[in-house]
Order: sequence, then structure tokens, then C-alpha cells
Amino acid sequence: MLACGLLFAGDAASQQDWPRFGWDVGRSSAPTVSMRLSAGTVGKLRRQQVTLPGTVDASAIYLHAVTVGGASHDVVFVTTTYGKTLAIDVDRGTILWEHTPPGYAGRYQVTTATPAADPDRAHIYAAAPDGTIQKLAVADGSVVWRTSVTGLPRREKLAASLTVFRGRLIATTGGYIGDAPPYQGHVAVLDATSGALLHVWNSLCSGRRQLIHPASCRASGSAIWGKAGAVIDSATGHIFVATGNGPWDGQDNWGDAVIELDADAATLLGNYTPVNTDQLEARDADLGSTSPVLLGGGLVVQGGKDGDLRLLDWSTLRGATPHRGGEKQIVSTPSGGAMFTAPAVWHADSTTWLFAADGGGTAAWTLRRGALESSWHSGQGGTSPVVVDGLLLVYDPRGGLRVYEARTGRPIATLECGSGHWNSPIVADGRIVLPEGNSNDEGLSGVLDIWRP
Repeated sequence: MLACGLLFAGDAASQQDWPRFGWDVGRSSAPTVSMRLSAGTVGKLRRQQVTLPGTVDASAIYLHAVTVGGASHDVVFVTTTYGKTLAIDVDRGTILWEHTPPGYAGRYQVTTATPAADPDRAHIYAAAPDGTIQKLAVADGSVVWRTSVTGLPRREKLAASLTVFRGRLIATTGGYIGDAPPYQGHVAVLDATSGALLHVWNSLCSGRRQLIHPASCRASGSAIWGKAGAVIDSATGHIFVATGNGPWDGQDNWGDAVIELDADAATLLGNYTPVNTDQLEARDADLGSTSPVLLGGGLVVQGGKDGDLRLLDWSTLRGATPHRGGEKQIVSTPSGGAMFTAPAVWHADSTTWLFAADGGGTAAWTLRRGALESSWHSGQGGTSPVVVDGLLLVYDPRGGLRVYEARTGRPIATLECGSGHWNSPIVADGRIVLPEGNSNDEGLSGVLDIWRP
């Protein structure tokens, strides 16, 4: 049975941490502990804007009371589009250290990957535009190891968020705007201690079990680029990903598909593609514009650029035999348009909630009798939502961070902030942290908003 991706024992030493995109390895974006936010206090928070040496078109992560420079700090970590990773004291808004990867320069190669913290709380992992992952010391930003996860960084982009689970670092690759070939989406599993590349699953030419040079595969595309990246079932360690436009044959090529892999990314355990896979590819309507969502109870939700949310009974989609169609239910995205964001899953009072936002709306559903039932809808859109202490936070990239009562959709507050792209908020220790800015602007400066009591 699919778990919901909750933290396992020892996964984070501090309950106040927000150690990765989506908070837990299942990317629920709904902490199971209080983050000290309430409807009565959220509108009274004061904002500080921190100037950054680059744009963060991603999310921040947060570690409570860690040692940096010999002193204890509450620290936010972010990675800019050109690969600078920063440690920022969340109380003072001061930059504690800055790591610049080799070959840093303002050019078209970027990363929009959110970093991830190691469970030891002494290290973080960050992506760079040159296709490498670096393990950095929390204390001073020094490099422990650096490993490449692509054979052609000019074509293969690290767009999706990183995660670490049970000693393994999991990263995925995609392509750049315009889909210039050759590139393939693949899942890379690294040893978190040494940085050794342990396993690779290629979504095209999947029979080849190593990191391949993209030009050596006849097929191109099938990016794994949803903001949440790889989603982990915390009970089994199994890896769930969704792929974008690319050929699909159910054997060696898995474009526009949802895939379950074992914890090593060595064996395909389940798969799904819609019956109109070829049409999706022809229309540039990536199924994998967002990552899979684990609802629990063996149910998976998959969005896409075609405006559909598909509810899948994963028990019927297991095995390497190709599965086309067979959705349990299909509902519209909040506005009926393309979705590029990561939904949130909240388990409260024996009820499972699904929240999603797109460019034209925000919506909530409850899971009842194995089906999604509409609960509320707002005509205000946004990026990836988070649910904290019964509140839903949604960033409008045109400007403004909206706060709703999660169960009813009642507006609570709108916090002033600037424009952005795919940035999304985190909440920890009574503070809200949100980067502003758009990677497509190719900026060498940016802003981080911190709201605190």
C-alpha cells in the first residue's frame, strides 16, 4: 500500500525544520506538526526583504538551531538560478555564507531545483547549472563532494527539486525551454555519504542502466521536470516520477507516463500512460508538467498541461506490463488550464484533502468513498500551495501571498510581495519565507521575503 510520504523516525532531528521541497519525502506540503502560525497572527507578521546575488525561482529550505560559523542560527538555504547557494540567518536577514559553483556565469544554463537537507542537519545538497550536485557543509558552505548527473548539461537541466532518503540522494533531469534535442529525463540515485552515482533509470532507452550521453539514444525528450521532482513512498522507499513529452512504447521508451521504481531506481514496478499519449506529445501537453501525488490508500493523482487531474488506483497499474488508460476518475484542474505546480495533501480529522493551484484558480477536494469531491474553489491562481496549521498559503506570481482557511477557502489575509514565477512559500517557527523573481529574466540579483512576528 502506498504511504503518504510522512517523515520516518530520524528523518529530521528537529520538528521545526522544513528540510526539502514539500516538507516530507512524499511532497505533501502539509506538516504534521505545528509551525506556530494562526489566522489571528498571520496578518500581523512583519516583512523583511533580503537582497540576494541572484534569482531564486524555487523554494527555500530551513533548519532550526544549527551551527554556522561556530554559533547557533535558524537558517534558510536557497539556490539561485545560476547556482549560488546561500545560507541566511532568518532572524536578521544576513547572509552567513555563499557557495559559488565552478564556472559560474550569467548564461542560459540555469537550475530551478530546491536544495535538500541531510537528516544529519550538518549538510545540504544543491544543484548547479553545470549538471552537478554538491554536498555542502552547513557550518561554512564548504564542498564535501560534487557529482555530475548528466552527460550533456547544455541540454539536460536540473529543474526539479532534490530529495534525500535513507542515505540516498535522488535527482531528476529534464530539458530547457524549446526542448532542443538531445536530452532524456532520468532518475539518478547517489550515495549521500560519498557522492558515488549508484543507479540511473533513463525514461528513454530505459534498457540502458547507466548515465548515457543523450546523443547516444535515438529518442529525445521525456523530461522529468515537475517542481516536486521524485516523490518517495516513505514505507517502501519506492520512487514515483512523471515524464513529459517523448515517445512511448511501453518497453524502452516512457514519455508522458507515471512511473514507479524501486528504491534503487533499478526496477520498474508500475506504470501508467493515458490512452491519448501520442496526442499529448503532438500538442506539447506534458503529462509530467507536475509530479505524482500520493494520496495514501493506493491512490495517486497526476496532473498535466492538458488541464486534467487523473485519480489512479495504483494497485491496478503495477508491474512492467504497459498500462494505458484505466483512470479511476478525471477532474479538471482549478481553472481547466495547464498545471505546472505541486498539489498539497493534508490528512485532518480522518479526511484526506487535496489542494491545487494553477494560473487561473485554486481549488480543494476531499477524498470520499475513493473519489475526489469538490470542496471549494477560488478564481485566484498561484504556485504550489502549502497547508500549515489549518491555513492554506498560495503565492500569486503576479504579486501577493494569499492565506485561506484550508477547510472552507475563506480568505484570511494577503501578504504584500513582488512578482515571481514558480516560487513557493515555506513556514517554520512562526515565520514565512518566500523567494521572488523569474529565472527567465536572467537576473543576477533577487529578493527573499521573510515574514516574522
